[in-house]
Amino acid sequence: MRHFGHISPAVRKELFYMEPVEFTAASPARLLAAALGATLYSPATRPNLAGDIRKQAARGVVSMVLCLEDSISDADVRGAEENLVRQFAVLDEQGVDGPELPLLFIRVRTPEQIPDLARRLGSTVHRLAGFVLPKFTASRGPAFLDTVAEAEALSGLPRLYAMPVLETPDLLHLETRVEALAGISRTVNHYRERVLALRLGVTDFCSVYGLRRTPDMTAYDVQIVAGVIADVVNVLSRADGTGFTVTGPVWEYFRRQQRLFKPQLRRSPFLEEGAEELRTTLIEHDLDGLLREIELDRANGLLGKTCIHPAHVTPVHALSVVSHEEFSDAQDILRPERNGGGVMRSAYTNKMNEVKPHRAWAERTMLRAEVFGVAKEQVGFVDLLTAGLQV
Repeated sequence: MRHFGHISPAVRKELFYMEPVEFTAASPARLLAAALGATLYSPATRPNLAGDIRKQAARGVVSMVLCLEDSISDADVRGAEENLVRQFAVLDEQGVDGPELPLLFIRVRTPEQIPDLARRLGSTVHRLAGFVLPKFTASRGPAFLDTVAEAEALSGLPRLYAMPVLETPDLLHLETRVEALAGISRTVNHYRERVLALRLGVTDFCSVYGLRRTPDMTAYDVQIVAGVIADVVNVLSRADGTGFTVTGPVWEYFRRQQRLFKPQLRRSPFLEEGAEELRTTLIEHDLDGLLREIELDRANGLLGKTCIHPAHVTPVHALSVVSHEEFSDAQDILRPERNGGGVMRSAYTNKMNEVKPHRAWAERTMLRAEVFGVAKEQVGFVDLLTAGLQV
């Protein structure tokens, strides 16, 4: 699979200076973690889940989480598990026709569910990429991660990954945050080869204080949440080789709401591309707030995003593509002859590139360029979004 693989090769050629690479579940973990993109969550109770998965794959989704936790009621867990087993069998019966299936993860409630599901899935377990581990802490984490290893051994797969979700009150409360983060850091480092990425449960963070952001506000406008995100990145996503990929929080809105503030999307980029109607649609569906939050995610060190509606996927991917200007800067910074450091004017003559301080940024940008591609010089977000939405 690849990002923007759902659009035609001819259109990709028009859009990309460097196209996104292809990847599979067997690709290196560092590449897979960056390639998760917009991870679409779906309740495991959906009666046509196999069809939904194939439908979303055809629309450009490359990673999905099939949820047995907060998205379903306690009474529905057993039925949801049975449904998962049936739907994986349907996926296998349908074979390989059509688009490549997304990376599939199951979000469980307890460690015991993990090997149990691996057994019940039988031969269809090869469709599974791993498990999402809710309410992850230093005390709960080892049991979850050990059972993922047990499920891997039962299934005979070369690797089943884990994605812990950081969402517990001890991370939010100031007096316990440092100790909680240190404990999580020790745990995930002990199981480093197993942990693909860390996910943020911002809805749970907000619930501790009875908060809920409106569609006019991003997670970063809720200061108590923004502080936790900053500390998670500080401890767990350092650019010195010890860090993990941390994904962006969920955007909860997908229908038009009454507005208090002006739209956050400038009109001029859409006018230049003759796409004013697209801008209006984005605003009507409260996606201008999502677009701003995606930009703030990346500015704050996050990559990828949890999504609960298919309409959110293409905007996340379009804003993840590396611009030609970013690529040019990163390339210049990483040239072998620059190893000694120094400073230079950018090729676009609009900024300073300082080799040593900007190296880590350049390396991360090159990884993002590999999985999401590099846009041609005159191609912008509006072009990428329009192309993705037209399919």
